[in-house]
Amino acid sequence: MVATASSPPIPPTGWEGGARRQPPRTLSMPLRASRRSISASATGDLPVPAARDPISLPRPLTTADLMEPTGDGLKVAYQGCPGAYSEAAARKAYPSCHTVPCEYFETAFQAVEGCVADRAVLPLENSLGGSIHRNYDLLLRHRLHIVGEVRLAVHHCLLANPGVKIQNLRSAMSHPQALAQCEQTLTKLGIEHREAVDDTAGAAKLIAEQKLQDTGAVASSLAAELYGLNILAENIQDDTDNVTRFMMLAREPIIPRTDKPFKTSIVFSLEEGPGQLFKALAVFALRKINLTKMESRPHKKRPLRVADDNCSAPLKHFDYLFYVDIEASMADPNAQNALGNLKVLLYQFLFMALW
Repeated sequence: MVATASSPPIPPTGWEGGARRQPPRTLSMPLRASRRSISASATGDLPVPAARDPISLPRPLTTADLMEPTGDGLKVAYQGCPGAYSEAAARKAYPSCHTVPCEYFETAFQAVEGCVADRAVLPLENSLGGSIHRNYDLLLRHRLHIVGEVRLAVHHCLLANPGVKIQNLRSAMSHPQALAQCEQTLTKLGIEHREAVDDTAGAAKLIAEQKLQDTGAVASSLAAELYGLNILAENIQDDTDNVTRFMMLAREPIIPRTDKPFKTSIVFSLEEGPGQLFKALAVFALRKINLTKMESRPHKKRPLRVADDNCSAPLKHFDYLFYVDIEASMADPNAQNALGNLKVLLYQFLFMALW
């Protein structure tokens, strides 16, 4: 079992193009992203700098960089290039921090584990796209502690190189989740082709560096400033209620208390049998403990369960891990009793985080 904790909630990359174009990496993460504690605009409280040479901006951290120093002060890792929404969330969570861009979600986890960064701010779910399952899985792979969460309202912009107009655009490039969130608007603008890349700011950077004339980026207004692009349209997301919830991760847990509101996250698998999930959830309902989130993921170490149904061939069923968030502190005896009763029903208890 990994005992993890976190701080109380803060109040609230195949289309035609020029010869110089390099095929961007296609993201393997599902088209999902994250929602919950602080709401802010895509740029939030970030200062808007003057347009800079993209080459001078920090490049995303790779695994090979994990032993390199990254500067003074609180260092916060995030996935993406400078100007990504995750950077805005990191600065919202830690306003005076030094942000550390990372190429992949796992690199951000590794950066904190290897003391290259002090914290990581990574998306968990989005109000339109749902959960980011990759980060749920990485929580069990890495020994980090959730220490808080931050909400970010996402406002997408359509960006292009100077002189390019909307009618010149044949394709839109961005993170697949951002493209999905702007699907209807892009179609109405006559932009039919989509190109998925690793992150929104990375799309802006690629378009600026390769001086593409027929492709626009879906990214933040800050990315436009950083990479010298023009904003052709603002707030192009199909739904104005577009909020991403990020988790804040650290090497050390926080101490549970009862003088402030806390949330607790747990991950478990259940013994086989009818009604087991109902019984597991009942331990909280009977004590009037509110559940704010429940997510199931296939149990990779127990992928199939065989059930004998008296037929010629046994049935095979997926076995699952259950991720549950509850509004309770583990310092509360009521919550301790609920968890004690839950453990009786469990096949395996994998993770607990208080934040």
